[in-house]
Amino acid sequence: MTIVDLLEKNAKEFPNEEALVELNPQIVPEHYKTWREYSLVEPTAASDYRRSITWKEFDDTANKFSNFLSARGIKKGSKVAILLMNSLEWLPIYFGVLKLGALAVPMNYRYTTDEIKYCLDLADCNALVFGPEFIGRVEPIADHTPNVKTLVFVGDAYVPFADHYNKLINNYEAKKPDVKLTEDDEAAIYFSSGTTGFPKAILHIHKALISSCKWEQKHHLQKKDDVFLCIPPLYHTGAKMHWFGSLISQSKAVILKGIKPQWILSAVSEEKCTIVWLLVPWAQDILDSIDRKDIDLNNYNLSQWRLMHIGAQPVPPSLIQRWLKVFPHHKYDTNYGLSESIGPGCVHLGLENTDHVGAIGVPGYLWEVKIMDGNKEVTEPEEVGELCVKGPGVMICYYKNPEATNEVLKDGWLYTGDMAKRDKDGFIYLVDRKKDVIITGGENLYPVQIEDFIRKHDKVKDVAVIGLPDDRLGEIACAIVEAKEGMTLTEEEIEKFCFDLPRYKRPRKIIIAKVPRNATGKIEKPKLREKYCGKSLVQIQIEK
Repeated sequence: MTIVDLLEKNAKEFPNEEALVELNPQIVPEHYKTWREYSLVEPTAASDYRRSITWKEFDDTANKFSNFLSARGIKKGSKVAILLMNSLEWLPIYFGVLKLGALAVPMNYRYTTDEIKYCLDLADCNALVFGPEFIGRVEPIADHTPNVKTLVFVGDAYVPFADHYNKLINNYEAKKPDVKLTEDDEAAIYFSSGTTGFPKAILHIHKALISSCKWEQKHHLQKKDDVFLCIPPLYHTGAKMHWFGSLISQSKAVILKGIKPQWILSAVSEEKCTIVWLLVPWAQDILDSIDRKDIDLNNYNLSQWRLMHIGAQPVPPSLIQRWLKVFPHHKYDTNYGLSESIGPGCVHLGLENTDHVGAIGVPGYLWEVKIMDGNKEVTEPEEVGELCVKGPGVMICYYKNPEATNEVLKDGWLYTGDMAKRDKDGFIYLVDRKKDVIITGGENLYPVQIEDFIRKHDKVKDVAVIGLPDDRLGEIACAIVEAKEGMTLTEEEIEKFCFDLPRYKRPRKIIIAKVPRNATGKIEKPKLREKYCGKSLVQIQIEK
């Protein structure tokens, strides 16, 4: 069985039930309290705000797109890049590629023109599907990517150098392509976050995709009547593989275009969402809005919301403790994964383990985990080593990069580059990225531990700890601290707060500034290192 079979099964068994809903609260002017209020003034607003497709429409559209691609010479083994913002079209296009036996190649919507071209060339892409936000980035390279023979534009504008999805899609039959697929066929190429330079291309087979459906449902117990709210970008393995739980359970999902706290709670209320996956900043924003009384929870119907889970980055225990005080009836889970392991789930906390908040959890369904210190497996509690995972979601390779592949794949084990430890109960705690460890005066400092401590300060919204070069100690810890909206925060306040840390763990420098995060919520430490590490401490002090 492949993941394509699940979609076809749903279309056959529940053809007229809603599969996907898109909500676009960004169209509503801010002076209206709700979209319904706006729709009384603009009667067409409802159709712009909410779009949906049934399981049959989903499957039919995927088939039509497959047949279009086939007419353009795309075949089994071809690569089709997808450069779209979250939308109702995203997943049918993705499945249209898979049905043909081609490889789907999702691309980060933040990529520059140079990065788009680099990734198209690296993955040997034969086609590119892109949206209106990317016209200006795609046009300069439209004639300079020799392998890309087909460009498809998804939107209402006229783009002279591309085929128009909206106009052509209904010209093709909704007949399933006559292509035989097995779980061992290549299915998708995802890109690494690119935190150390240009991204690497990660090759996965159909077995990884179908396996992720199984463990997502096993972990979060999706049933037919669940409704999943999808907010993070679909190009990333995290959002899509969490949605796979909806696919296998035949349940509806809602794609929300926007991250404002009011929009998230309205979507949960209006669509009766039961499961919401958040990133750390969004959960913080919701709680801060409630604290400021910008949000009154009595205005929303949230009683059916049963699960909030977080992934994609280390989760401060203080955030979850705070969340469960506001939403005591919620189940909570955190999911650890990386694109090389087809996204989240190789380690997860588990709905029953909120007493271990702070841990990333235990090996996920179908996964094995070990912690390695050099060539020796760590067996003692609290001993730190590199986290390694093994399971059906491990990538085949870094495409066209055997050297990088051999660095991280050893005897079927994926060496993640994350430093971790186990406690006496067997729960795994993420300590830090291997490359982020700060060595100061011979001592190892793990930034995540310092960040978790500083986040407990009432005025702190976010924090990132990096190493700065130091002539005497080699490196010193520097904390970049972002204050909550409407609050002022000083370096002296943080310094005083850190007195409760062991002396060697206290940051030697504190900078009050915004903490940059990427689209999946990860702190962009390379940007911070580039900004601060090349400067003298005198220069940094002046910036403060």
